[in-house]
Amino acid sequence: MSSPCALIAQQVGELFVCTPHQRYTRIRTPYLYPDGDVIDLFLRDNEGILTLTDLGETLRWFRMQTTSLRRSPRQRQIIEDICLNHGVELFKGMLVLRVDRPENLSQAVMKISQAALRVSDLWFSLRNRAVQSITDEVAEFLTEREIRYERAEKIPGRSGRIWSVDFHTWTPNRSSLVYVLSTGSRASARSIVEHVVASWYDLSHMKAGPQVLSFVSLFDDTLDVWSDEDLRLAGGLSQTAMWSRPDEFEATLKAAA
Repeated sequence: MSSPCALIAQQVGELFVCTPHQRYTRIRTPYLYPDGDVIDLFLRDNEGILTLTDLGETLRWFRMQTTSLRRSPRQRQIIEDICLNHGVELFKGMLVLRVDRPENLSQAVMKISQAALRVSDLWFSLRNRAVQSITDEVAEFLTEREIRYERAEKIPGRSGRIWSVDFHTWTPNRSSLVYVLSTGSRASARSIVEHVVASWYDLSHMKAGPQVLSFVSLFDDTLDVWSDEDLRLAGGLSQTAMWSRPDEFEATLKAAA
């Protein structure tokens, strides 16, 4: 049987370069991660069984683009769907594909390469989601759960400034003001939180009196841009909720005052 490197040269050409790498053969592909790093794959021959993997580099790259070590439930689901569509296994953070026959090696290389590209591009496709689409989703959710609400209500603060609050909700037990915090940029996350906190402080007089309102900061955690400090900052003046856990958000709105 020809060596893996010879098979790759024959099947997919000289753009894929093979070099020894410890227990593996490293395959340098012509594909790039969005920041320009080369996508490398690693092939291991274990008694005639060929296993192709990225050794976890794709998800490691993805994680380095965020402030959180954890991916959101939506991100995990999309990554799993990408692997399923390309016939690639996700094992301990690695993209893995077993090659049953040597003549299928080039096809396996292309499958994992495409999966790695799709996963890395996920960061940029998700960060382009508009904030408006999130508030639309929240509005649909409130309608489905039969929670009355008014959207983008203008409310004067103690300073005289007029604040546009995303939602004013009514349930039998309480009424709430809700801000939806959403961004695709880690750089702007803190400024968004500080704006919401300033609003809660200026509207704090509404948490007292006969018509008591609760304050809720709803974080869109589709992207892992929020730090623990951001959550603590918002939690000082409001209750925090995560959009990935809508049932908990609903319970917060319906809880007894």
